[in-house]
Amino acid sequence: MKTIYLDHIAATPLLPAAREAMLPYLAEIFGNPQSRHQRGRIPREAIQQAREEIAQLIHCEAREIIFTASGSEANNLAIKGVLASGQKKGRHIITSVIEHFSVAHPLKHLEHKGYDITWIPVDKTGRVRPEDVAAAISEETILVSIMHANNEIGTIQAIQEIAQITQEAGALFHTDAVATVGIIPFDVDELGVDLAGFSSQQFYGPKGVGALYVRRGTRLSPLVEGGIQEEGRRAGTENVAGIVGMGAAAKEAKNQVPIENTRLSRLRDGLIDGLLRRVSVLHVTGDRQNRLPNIASFAAEYVDGEALVRVLEKQGIIAASGSSCSADALKISPVLTAIGYSGNVAQGGILFSLGTQTCNDDIDAVLSIFPACVEEIRRVSPLYAMRIGGTTP
Repeated sequence: MKTIYLDHIAATPLLPAAREAMLPYLAEIFGNPQSRHQRGRIPREAIQQAREEIAQLIHCEAREIIFTASGSEANNLAIKGVLASGQKKGRHIITSVIEHFSVAHPLKHLEHKGYDITWIPVDKTGRVRPEDVAAAISEETILVSIMHANNEIGTIQAIQEIAQITQEAGALFHTDAVATVGIIPFDVDELGVDLAGFSSQQFYGPKGVGALYVRRGTRLSPLVEGGIQEEGRRAGTENVAGIVGMGAAAKEAKNQVPIENTRLSRLRDGLIDGLLRRVSVLHVTGDRQNRLPNIASFAAEYVDGEALVRVLEKQGIIAASGSSCSADALKISPVLTAIGYSGNVAQGGILFSLGTQTCNDDIDAVLSIFPACVEEIRRVSPLYAMRIGGTTP
């Protein structure tokens, strides 16, 4: 039985070009980039080359890239680094209620320490209304943090409009771009962001390496202090192989994004429309228009999402019931409840995330198999039995 992998938002297979680029730095080229001799010069130059490749992907200067160990670390560095730098007096921060835990958890911690956090609600598609940000912002606002696109429902935010509001107010704007960099076009100047965190593994690079874009002139204090790495903004011996692999993946993504956007959008829409025709009381979650090309997400009534994932896996289909970062912590997605679904419906969340290897046959297989999997779970649901029996639960 063929395995159909549709959980690319959690992890992507390593790009062959990235693996090949990494191999020498896992063996014979082992020097420390900070060493001033020949063994240090080669990895140091390799890091700089990777930095330039990644800068080209998001249209910034190479010096504006800070390497981290993950997208989560990049987001933490953006938030805590800005506040620690004392760039602007004020203790007010604006964010949304559907941010990734790497943004939401640090902000909740800061809230306990006395910072004033405004949690902006979203509409039923998961969109932040720019006018809500404008109404909340003040002279005390030091930072606004709104994710570029949600990793569970695929909704893309009106980042340019929000950035303009923050610029006019004199606040800094950070976006969690883990779900978007290398997937859709990302231009820091067009978007108007001051800081953006992203991760190698989302665009087929190695795990354990990410980056933070910091607009030149933005003051940022390090989270990790020690050596002079990353111009003193992130201490610690560099993960040379990981950084080189990320650079190679970024180079490939720069060329492939336009092509893959068109292809994946077609497959995504075919999957969404096909399942809606085949499965009753199935809801598409997220914005149908302003949506990542690789995300098809649903909430199925009278179904437990985790049970559905297990049933699908038995049929060779790998999917997710929500964010991989919250699967063991919360059964019901806070994103789905934030966009208005009741707990009974939200627990039926199911997420298919497509990738470079996804093809028409894969989509056809899901369309064929998924309805029976849903029906298998619903057969043991007393609430569903009452529904089809014509009674009200």
